Amino acid sequence: MTRAIPPSAPAATALLLAAGRGERMRPLTDLHPKPLLAVRGKPLMQWAMEGLQRGGVHQLVINTAWLGEQIPQRFGQVFQTAGQASMHLHYSQEGVDFGGALETAGGIVRALPQLDEVFWVAAGDVFAPEFVFSLEARARFKASPQLAHLWLVPNPEHNPLGDFGLSASGLALNLPKLATSAATEALSRYTFSTIALYKRAFFEAAWCRIPAGNPQGVKAPLASMLRAAMDNHAVSAELYRGLWTDVGTPERLGGLNRSTP
Repeated sequence: MTRAIPPSAPAATALLLAAGRGERMRPLTDLHPKPLLAVRGKPLMQWAMEGLQRGGVHQLVINTAWLGEQIPQRFGQVFQTAGQASMHLHYSQEGVDFGGALETAGGIVRALPQLDEVFWVAAGDVFAPEFVFSLEARARFKASPQLAHLWLVPNPEHNPLGDFGLSASGLALNLPKLATSAATEALSRYTFSTIALYKRAFFEAAWCRIPAGNPQGVKAPLASMLRAAMDNHAVSAELYRGLWTDVGTPERLGGLNRSTP
């Protein structure tokens, strides 16, 4: 069952998504969850964990599903890195509770009772070792009227038309993909990095019909909720140009490991 954070402990300020099946990574993911595959000498998800730890996260929730028992076996309850404060780990075990992953929005809402009013979400299968999970960014977002803040990246080869637009004033835009203007769309749209800050209110608004804790285990994607919020001017964004790879195929994984500094 999902291990709740003890009442005496502070709420978690971050959620790391690590529940996906990783079908495109087979056969590498037949025996290990994708976030535990090695990238440059350490589990892929550990790069995000170290970034969150450097950013002052002391309580982290990790959601699991496919071969999910291997993740707490690997990392336990406390993550320690030299020179950093200990980070306490809590698990939202979707595979144990519901027999499989709940997709992104379903998984976030499942973990919501363990999360703070403002929290980071990152993906355990994305490699962004230079990204800074700064306390300043969190404080700035907390003081803003927006309910979500996304980091967008230049479009990779596997997503040439991108996901969302970005206005001059820093709002994320729900721009349609138009096959007849692909070149124009590619210039005006960017890819969602999966790294974001959210307020609990984002998952309590009209576009999210799942109750906190997701007791029925509803599977729900996040993109439609984000688009609805964008249409209500509730999502801000900024462009991130640092090293970023969605490690979605064995070829991308191999490329990262061949380019080890």
